[in-house]
Amino acid sequence: MPNIKSAIKRVKTSEKRRALNASQKSALRTAVKSADQAIAGTDVTVAKTALIAATKKLDKAVTKGLIHKNAAARKKSRLAKKLNALSAQA
Repeated sequence: MPNIKSAIKRVKTSEKRRALNASQKSALRTAVKSADQAIAGTDVTVAKTALIAATKKLDKAVTKGLIHKNAAARKKSRLAKKLNALSAQA
């Protein structure tokens, strides 16, 4: 444990940030997973709404610096590709 006042504060703030980032990243993964499951189903409208929600989470994660912008673009692209394949079948 640090003795210097500024180092003590730094430990507290970094722990707070780590917890916040972890919860946001977890919510992001949940949204992407639920979108993937919705696309795996047969209902196109449910899949579209899930994709929109996941896209919003991904974009927000990029602006907050949780993930790289290319990683978010890749995930969005893959989800959209799956949705387009599902729409073509229906």
